[in-house]
Amino acid sequence: MKKLLLILLAAAGAALAKKKMEQGKNEQALWAEATDNVEKA
Repeated sequence: MKKLLLILLAAAGAALAKKKMEQGKNEQALWAEATDNVEKA
């Protein structure tokens, strides 16, 4: 039972870490777009 609980906790931790990383990537993409140099046409 303890092993199952540890596996579930590890899986939940990995899922949260992945979600945080995705949010960070999205935030970085927004900043890159907002601060992108505007080319003169």
